[in-house]
Amino acid sequence: MDINKILKADYLDIIFDGRNKAYGGYDLRKRYPERMKKSGIVILAIAVVGLGYNVFANRAKKSAPPPPPPVEVVMSEPPPIDDKQPPPPPPPSEPPPPVKPTVAFTPPEIKKDDEIKEDKQMVEQTELKDASAGLTTQAGDVNGIDPGIIDNPGTGSGVVEAAPPPPEIFKVVEQMPEFPGGEDALYKFLQDNVQYPPKATNAGKEGTVSVKFVVNEDGSISNVEVARPIGFDMDEEAIRVVKKMPKWKPGKQNGKAVKVYYRVPIRFVLQ
Repeated sequence: MDINKILKADYLDIIFDGRNKAYGGYDLRKRYPERMKKSGIVILAIAVVGLGYNVFANRAKKSAPPPPPPVEVVMSEPPPIDDKQPPPPPPPSEPPPPVKPTVAFTPPEIKKDDEIKEDKQMVEQTELKDASAGLTTQAGDVNGIDPGIIDNPGTGSGVVEAAPPPPEIFKVVEQMPEFPGGEDALYKFLQDNVQYPPKATNAGKEGTVSVKFVVNEDGSISNVEVARPIGFDMDEEAIRVVKKMPKWKPGKQNGKAVKVYYRVPIRFVLQ
């Protein structure tokens, strides 16, 4: 081989001199530096993109508003039984049936007409239509009203019935009201709906709001009020969430649904 040709040729030409350069090994070695250069560029580009993503992600995380402070909800046990509170009244008894009038029953006896006394005469069948046979003739109730009222109506215009008293609101009953799903469901409902008021957050205030309300016979909520107010819009937020509650399972006394007081304390805690 010419010495000038050898000096100008690379090592591959020297190795493959007089050999089949169309063989894959020659092309593979020939293009190796170019492939390595391209691979280095691709790896460098991936590294730059990854580094840039981390930088922008950290900036976005720092600029994002902080999450709202958590609200801790504390469940309370039912209020203790008050020893001074009178026991619940027994269920009302059924009123007695009205007394039907009676007509004296005269047993049949054969006598002369002039010997029969007026009060001993036999009554006609029509007189027993609205009365019962008895030992004496006696007036009964008329539609459940004492006949004395009809006989002596007095000077008034009629019988005046007193308005029924409002239903009693119990503190403790045999079966206390229950949130649909139980206490765990109530805890989750409050956790999902109570929001920390910005006024309390800015002032760094914490505290517990005790909310008192009435569970009605149909399970609806009424008479919502704060038993222990603490201010900074936390009282209003607790009332808002309690009024948003779905219908409860009502409390029962003697198997009958009644109105029952209930109390839920909600604790606001900054972390």
